[in-house]
Amino acid sequence: MISVEQLKVEFGVKPLFSGACFVINDRDRIALVGKNGAGKSTLLKILCGMQKPTEGVVAVPNDTTIGYLPQVMILQDDTTVREETRKAFANVTQLKARVDELNHQLSERTDYESEEYAALVERFTSEHERLLMMGAENCEAELERTLAGLGFTRNDLDRPTSEFSGGWRMRIELAKILLSNPDVLLLDEPTNHLDIESIQWLEQFLSTQAKAVVLVSHDRAFINNVTNRTLEISCGKVIDYKVKYNEYVTLRKERREQQLRAWENQQKEIADIKDFVERFRYKPTKAVQVQSRLKQLEKIVPIEIDEVDNSALHLKFPPCLRSGDYPVICDDVRKDYGQHTVFDHVTLTIKRGEKVAFVGRNGEGKSTLVKCIMNEIPFTGELKIGHNVQIGYFAQNQAQLLDESLSVFDTIDRVARGEVRLKINDILGAFMFGGEASEKKVKVLSGGERSRLAMIRLLLEPVNLLILDEPTNHLDMPSKDVLKEAIKAFDGTAIIVSHDREFLDGLVSKVYEFGGGKVREHLGGIYDYLRNCEKSGVEAFSLRTETTPVQPKATGTDDKTSKQSYAERKERQKLITKAEKAVKESERKIEQMEKRLKELDEILSKPENASDMTIVTEYTSTKKALDEEVEKWEEACMKLEELNNINI
Repeated sequence: MISVEQLKVEFGVKPLFSGACFVINDRDRIALVGKNGAGKSTLLKILCGMQKPTEGVVAVPNDTTIGYLPQVMILQDDTTVREETRKAFANVTQLKARVDELNHQLSERTDYESEEYAALVERFTSEHERLLMMGAENCEAELERTLAGLGFTRNDLDRPTSEFSGGWRMRIELAKILLSNPDVLLLDEPTNHLDIESIQWLEQFLSTQAKAVVLVSHDRAFINNVTNRTLEISCGKVIDYKVKYNEYVTLRKERREQQLRAWENQQKEIADIKDFVERFRYKPTKAVQVQSRLKQLEKIVPIEIDEVDNSALHLKFPPCLRSGDYPVICDDVRKDYGQHTVFDHVTLTIKRGEKVAFVGRNGEGKSTLVKCIMNEIPFTGELKIGHNVQIGYFAQNQAQLLDESLSVFDTIDRVARGEVRLKINDILGAFMFGGEASEKKVKVLSGGERSRLAMIRLLLEPVNLLILDEPTNHLDMPSKDVLKEAIKAFDGTAIIVSHDREFLDGLVSKVYEFGGGKVREHLGGIYDYLRNCEKSGVEAFSLRTETTPVQPKATGTDDKTSKQSYAERKERQKLITKAEKAVKESERKIEQMEKRLKELDEILSKPENASDMTIVTEYTSTKKALDEEVEKWEEACMKLEELNNINI
């Protein structure tokens, strides 16, 4: 469909990439990957014809249509959501107008036997068949299904687009591009403004209905579920891997190891040649050989090694005070904006050391509850912050609070303490501020760059409760890995508002779902929650009637949850803590006994100790005690599981 030959792009002395050759075929699902600044967005612009390459050819057949979604675009504000989305069917609308006009001409003419009339009938038939083939009758239904999949309600469709935020208007543009059904879809960070449900719907759409797709995304789960091929821009080259992203990561690691071995061999060869030249440079009898070695040295083409993956960098939060056992306790919390209830009867307890996720559709109240916890907005009900709690809060507006007169390096240097100060450049590099970028003034940074800088600052502050609102929006995959590992190693408590499933996977042990004015607790990780909450396509993606979520009828369990007293929940938490201690104590004893049995095994394996009854007796008694302790451990685990599964 699209053929790329010897593509080269230059912005300055060193080209972004050169010699790029690849073909985009029908049904290809291609992930375009590479570090920030490698040229991914530039390549998409070249493929859609918005930008010209320095050299090379992009061959696109005349009948091939391309749909392109950039990261940022100018949006229209003078129509409703439905009218703006209908623009995707502009060619269908024009064809329908022509068919109506031809039909009108046929109804007015009476020269049924003439050649002109026959030609008009033939033309009408041909155009009408084309109209049917384009699915004109289903356009409106398809429009509603697509907008529903992207999170819009039925009442939203007739609202002016000017009432929606930039993120929602980007969803409208995405809907228009999908509905136009192009031969090739070029998508630059399409999931940035989508919630989990909408991302899953888009995955299904791209996998089953799109023709060819090339996408740039830092959402690892999304590209793994959609793509079957990976194009990497690295070291000024475009390398084609005919595998999905996870397999590409493995192949890339192997490739880099091969490069490193080849580079080491080349460095040894260069060193040997230079050593020979230095030893015999001034010996006339070796002049010919020296010149030969110098020519050999000139012909050597340096081997380039792919950029080092900074995800290996480990960050640790600085030491902080130990907080109380329950950093956050909500009891019957409610928040209203005028006549609209965002949520009510919110009753939850977050224990010290827990990592929890807030998930749900956009606008369901996740950030609102965070603001209640931060005491930034008024609410009703009881919300307690525990003893000695020091909150580190990251929200998108945190980036606006940075000192614009400082450089990137100085901003971090002012908060870094101890050994961390020696690693500032490594930390900045991991978050895409390597080299000269660290000397930039904050005032010249983009919104995304400021958000990353604010995130680094937070990582270096001594806090024991982290509240992160969409922390991964402006991070690439290596940076997200660094952040994820830092949070996993964090001793304190963390509340994470995110739609990034891969980021949350293995990080959180509890999920709070926001929807319909309620907040529901789900024990387990993000994929446990998604498996438990799987919905049929009709239920998940049909248009809801209300502009705001409907509050479902409270079940008996919901009533019990909302009415349960703080004292009852506290007593339950005590029992859970006691059960957890019992499990840990058993695990400690089991570990000690297993270690001792291993030592006794080694002693008895020696011939001189085989008949030592003291050792044999100790081995037997230790083995029996171990079996008994394992039974105790199993009982303690079952009790803990039962307590955790009690609905509160």
